[in-house]
Amino acid sequence: MTNTNTNTFSEISTARGPADLRPQPPLAGTSRPGSRRIDSIDLLRGIVMVIMMLDHTRDFVHRYALQGFDPTDLAHTSVKLFLTRWITHFCAPVFVFLAGTGAYLQFARGKSRKELSRFLVTRGLWLVVLEFTLVRLGATFSVDYRFLGMMQVIWVIGVSMIVLAALIHLPLRVVAGFGVGMIALHNLLDRFHVQGWRGPNSPVPGFWAKLFIILHQGNEPLPIYGFPSPVFYVLYPLIPWIGVMAAGYAFGAIYQWDAQRRRRILLIMGSVATVLFIILRAINYYGDASPWSRQSTVAFTVLSFLNVTKYPPSLDFLLMTLGPAILALAWFEANSPSSEFETSNASA
Repeated sequence: MTNTNTNTFSEISTARGPADLRPQPPLAGTSRPGSRRIDSIDLLRGIVMVIMMLDHTRDFVHRYALQGFDPTDLAHTSVKLFLTRWITHFCAPVFVFLAGTGAYLQFARGKSRKELSRFLVTRGLWLVVLEFTLVRLGATFSVDYRFLGMMQVIWVIGVSMIVLAALIHLPLRVVAGFGVGMIALHNLLDRFHVQGWRGPNSPVPGFWAKLFIILHQGNEPLPIYGFPSPVFYVLYPLIPWIGVMAAGYAFGAIYQWDAQRRRRILLIMGSVATVLFIILRAINYYGDASPWSRQSTVAFTVLSFLNVTKYPPSLDFLLMTLGPAILALAWFEANSPSSEFETSNASA
C-alpha cells in the first residue's frame, strides 16, 4: 500500500504543465466522442446543487432557522436536523475544488495561459461584484448599503479565481504543493486570534487585523474604515479556499490519463483522504479547532465526531468532504456509459 501511494503522489507531482499536454488525446471520461463535457464531474456538480437547495430551503422554511437556530448545536438539535445541515457541507468544497479542475481542463482543451488568466480574472471580478449586488439583494431584500453584504462562497470563488490566474503560470507540481500545503497547514493559524469589531462603541480593528480576519479568521463584521462607514461580514475567509481551488486545478491532470488508470488513482486518493480524516479526527490533536467528545448516546457521539469546523474549513472538514467526493467521481467513472465506451475502445 505504501508503494502504491508513493507512486500515485509521484505521478501527480511530476505531471507536465498544460502547455505540454495539448498534443495529448482528447480528454478521457467525456460523455461521447467529441464531447467537451465530462460525465462524472457534471453529475457530481449536479448532485451538490440539489443538496445545496436543501440547506437554503431549511434556512427559509424551518421555524427555528429563522430565529438563528444552529442545527449543528448538539445541545438542541436532533439527529435528522443535524444531518440536513451536515450533508450540505459537501457543497462549497466540491464547487471550489471543481472550479479549479474546470480551469485546468480549459488548458487541456487548448487555451493559452494568457487567455485563461484573462478569463479567470474577468470571471472572478464579476463573481465578487455579484456577491455584493444580486446575491446581497436576494439575501437581504434591502438596498441600504450601510451594510455592504456578506463575503460568502461566491466571493471566495471569485477571489480564488483571481489568485489562480497568477498560479497557472507556475509548474503544475508547484500549484499542487501550494494547494495541498495550504489545506494541510492552515490550522496552524488557529492559535492566533485578533479582536474583531463589536459595534459602534468599540474600536475598529486596524489594517493588519482586518487583513487577518479576511484571510483566515472570518465570522466577523468589519467597517471599511472607521465607524460609521459601510459594514461587511466575513463569513468565508480566503484561506484555505484559495488552496482548495489550486488543488482542484492540479487534480485536473488526472483527466488526461486513460480510464483505468484514472479510476484507480481516484479510488486511492479518495480512500486516503477519507481514512486520514478518520485518523486525524480520532486523535483529536490537529486538524480542527473544535474537538469531538463522548455524548449521552452513541448517535450523538457520532454527530460530535462529524461536527467539524466550516468557517474557515478545517483540514478535517476538507478531508471529510473532498475524500468521499473523489470516491464518488471514481464510482461515477466506473458506472457511466462513457466508461463502457472507453473500455470497448481499449479492447478493440
